[in-house]
Amino acid sequence: MTAADEKYDPYASVRDTTEGQVFTVTGQDWDTVVQGVSEAGDERVVVNMGPQHPSTHGVLRLILELEGETVKDMRAGIGYLHTGIEKNMEYRTWTQGVTFCTRMDYLAPFYNEAAYVGAVEKLLGIQDDIPERAKVIRILMMELNRISSHLVAIATGGMEIGALTVMTIGFREREKTLDIFELITGLRMNHAYIRVGGISQDLPDNAIEKLREYIAWMKKHLKEYAELCNENPIFKQRLGGIGYLDLTGCMALGASGPVLRATGYPWDLRKTQPYWGYETYDFEVPTWDTCDSYGRFRIRLEEMDESLKIVEQCVDRLAEPGPVMIADKKIAWPSQLALGPDGLGNSLEHIRHIMGESMEALIHHFKLVTEGFRVPAGQAYFAVESPRGELACHAVSDGGTRPFRAHFRDPSFVNLQTAAAMCEGGMVADVIVAVASIDPVMGGVDR
Repeated sequence: MTAADEKYDPYASVRDTTEGQVFTVTGQDWDTVVQGVSEAGDERVVVNMGPQHPSTHGVLRLILELEGETVKDMRAGIGYLHTGIEKNMEYRTWTQGVTFCTRMDYLAPFYNEAAYVGAVEKLLGIQDDIPERAKVIRILMMELNRISSHLVAIATGGMEIGALTVMTIGFREREKTLDIFELITGLRMNHAYIRVGGISQDLPDNAIEKLREYIAWMKKHLKEYAELCNENPIFKQRLGGIGYLDLTGCMALGASGPVLRATGYPWDLRKTQPYWGYETYDFEVPTWDTCDSYGRFRIRLEEMDESLKIVEQCVDRLAEPGPVMIADKKIAWPSQLALGPDGLGNSLEHIRHIMGESMEALIHHFKLVTEGFRVPAGQAYFAVESPRGELACHAVSDGGTRPFRAHFRDPSFVNLQTAAAMCEGGMVADVIVAVASIDPVMGGVDR
């Protein structure tokens, strides 16, 4: 590319490095990339995988340079699912922010909410005031969410390599989990259930019974994945040694979650930096030592068993009733909710109280809903262990009723950096397996 060319496309420039040419890839530069590779004088072909490719986990664009069937170079093109969620949150109250961030990693909505709410509670200095029952229910919902997320990872990963039975039974168990979500929160996804100060509403009357039925079902059916896949020679050959990335590579690229634990390093924030009482639960952190796609699959399989253990402990702790929202009425909204035929809303008892009995309660409710509560100026960082790794929120307040800034460290975004290291030098067919083993969710990547 000449200087004259750069004048017309300054964002797709080429520069020489000690390792060869580097292309800054945008959405309208396909001719530039192909021309640059052709001028290199080798026998390479540029292949555009995505963003519509069904095996790239959503709108992910992978630009592959191939020499025959061998991947010589890979670049990831992201941004096709950009929603502006972080920016939109700056124009909503602190409570309304939950309804935005829950939509980022749409397979793990409770973790998005948990990271954001944890950061806001840190700014308010109310971490120790959150009711114990609310913390237990938060952990219950997050571990159920870990199971549902891993089921999708295993189901879609199996589908992409032709293991269709793994896909069908994976979504069968996920439906069971989403039924529990709907029972408790009123929604299958995008719940906005974890709120600043607690949770939006307590468990319904039949929730404990349904949870015990769910636990019994999952204990019986999770074994099927191990029976189908663990020692299946075709499955092991397809995943073993594919997408190799050792501990040094993970540390250099900031990878976390199953990608990191597949190297044998037991880094899990629930154990290393516990929050909300995780240190009081009995569970193990599964690790593997193969550094490949098969190890990541085995870790997710074992993590579902460990999550089920935590869910069972949560159910036992929820036998006794208690408050689910902080006592401070200047923050505790909305805590008087009910699930009716038209969805989640204020309970009729609460409406009768504020509309017919107490003018002060009506004024307070109106101001809290329309204006929101104020958060002291400052900044806070709160991290949780999501199904894909460390998910954190850096919340900044200027003392107002809205976030000055809410920035998320999403593990899919960070872990996606490892794709090139996993795939370069391998076969083009193995790109699908390697990317599936990372389990990226593009809603979290683009935000």
